[in-house]
Amino acid sequence: MTADTNAELIEQGRKLFAGDWQFVWASPSIETLPPMASLEVAFAGRSNVGKSSLINALTGRNALARTSHTPGRTQELIFFEGPEKAGLRLVDMPGYGYAAAPKTKVASWTALIYKFLQGRSSLARVYVLIDSRHGLKDVDLDVLKTLDKAAVSYQLVLTKTDQVKPAELTRHIADTIAALAKHPAAFPEVLATSSRTGAGMADLRGAIVRLLAERS
Repeated sequence: MTADTNAELIEQGRKLFAGDWQFVWASPSIETLPPMASLEVAFAGRSNVGKSSLINALTGRNALARTSHTPGRTQELIFFEGPEKAGLRLVDMPGYGYAAAPKTKVASWTALIYKFLQGRSSLARVYVLIDSRHGLKDVDLDVLKTLDKAAVSYQLVLTKTDQVKPAELTRHIADTIAALAKHPAAFPEVLATSSRTGAGMADLRGAIVRLLAERS
């Protein structure tokens, strides 16, 4: 990709996410999913990885996605729709790995996620968020295996990079890229972001615009 192409994608991404984004649907079960229409990109990650904060930073809105200091607060698949004719929805998935809820409830969330991944033809990519302070954990690797099995394209996004020293972040990025070699459905590039400082958000927006162009 040339520098000009990259700059163009970033500008297109800025315009797309500067538009009107709204909450449109919440699905506690596979039977209540909205009809497939727009292309969808989903955000997955451990319960305290900062998914809602990233969605808010991505769209430039402080309260589009609900954030909470209690891990596991998102209990449904939450859908947000972009500007009219943009043809894009964002999906905030329930966090995995921890939740302040009974095991039966956690099991039902997990089943919902797996069914969604395997049966949603409008789902173009899953962005798997990894806390840059900790890197990949066993629970993350289990999710990557599930995505491989479901043949769902996914890309890893490191979060909270403002809380990591540059040398440590470089090491985590290298380790993450090396781990992806074992996962056939993974996009090889790793994005590094900070919802607090906005670092990496332009690249993430550009990646989504590129995906839209590829699938249109």
